[in-house]
Amino acid sequence: MKEDFFKYQAQTTPHPLAMTISHAEGSYIYDTNQKAYLDFVAGVSACSLGHKHPKVVEAIKTQLDNYLHVMVYGEYIQEPAVELAKLLAAHLPKKLEKTYLTNSGTEAIEGALKLAKRVTGRSEIIAAHHAYHGNTMGSMSVMGYEERKRVFRPLVPDVRFIQFNNEEELSKITHKTAAVILETIQGGAGFILPLNNYLEKVRKRCDDVGALLILDEIQPGFGRTGKLFGFEHYNCVPDILVTGKGLGGGMPIGAFTSSTAYMDALQDAPKLGHITTFGGHPVIAAAALATVKEITESDLIKETLEKEQLIREHLQHELITEIRGQGLMLAAITLSADITNEVILKCQDEGLILFWLLFEPCAIRITPPLTISKAEIIKGCKIITQVLDSISA
Repeated sequence: MKEDFFKYQAQTTPHPLAMTISHAEGSYIYDTNQKAYLDFVAGVSACSLGHKHPKVVEAIKTQLDNYLHVMVYGEYIQEPAVELAKLLAAHLPKKLEKTYLTNSGTEAIEGALKLAKRVTGRSEIIAAHHAYHGNTMGSMSVMGYEERKRVFRPLVPDVRFIQFNNEEELSKITHKTAAVILETIQGGAGFILPLNNYLEKVRKRCDDVGALLILDEIQPGFGRTGKLFGFEHYNCVPDILVTGKGLGGGMPIGAFTSSTAYMDALQDAPKLGHITTFGGHPVIAAAALATVKEITESDLIKETLEKEQLIREHLQHELITEIRGQGLMLAAITLSADITNEVILKCQDEGLILFWLLFEPCAIRITPPLTISKAEIIKGCKIITQVLDSISA
């Protein structure tokens, strides 16, 4: 299997972890040797309810018995997609009332950028240095990391960059700006929180010049920060909200949400302003609907902040300089990239799954399922500290 993996499947890095998976359940992933690995990554924040959550599996199986794909997005009335969009509207501010379902977060970013240009009639997009919004051409164009996109140029033109949390640069947002796109919490950069009411100030500047504000909640969304959506911490409601990852409960999905007036602009002049064959797929929408119901109807969001404190309490070590982030979107920053690499690889040997962040080489990603137990958190933190002890010895 490993030989075929490298021979037939395209790789994203020269040295993938290459664990051969047998099955996964709850907070654990199992390899084909039946070794159990406690999952502190959750598919890079995607598996909100852990692996094979019974309510998600039941929703998938029920929908499988009804129908799979039947028509391109937006033509037929399909209950799972309608109910999902309705449920999202019920949990969002009033002006975020209509949702377009896509296949991934990066496709949702593409739709959001197109919508902003269509609504405003402007072309300039302002993004943040060290931002990550996906890897398709539009999303890459608003990625604030030149090393990752240089070889793919030319990209979408008329994109300008500002420094996240730098208020002095807000003057770069002008009457030429169609939209400002920001991650509510910068992910790839190292889980950087907005400071000093930064998002409120961006919101005001956008209002002053008639630009739209797009907030990327692909990672922070759906309970991961201790609120259903990260922007709820910061008194800032976007014009366009982008979600993905944790929405699907382990299934591939993205979404962008805005007002009815804005979203209806994609219907005409031209028609098919955004179109996708498989967006809103009934099986995936059913899984997402079950996921959102479970997150909003349980105590998982409240428990997320308690679990954050437990991690901070049990993950203290001389080689860790700080723990960044909020809720269960955390990054332990070590003294060096070499230490981080060693911790991640050795912890896998010890049965704990950790991972990297895109642009911060000293960061250890800690984004477990929201359903992880407190005992499992303590167990995982103990493995990390023991590995750190072996490195510092």
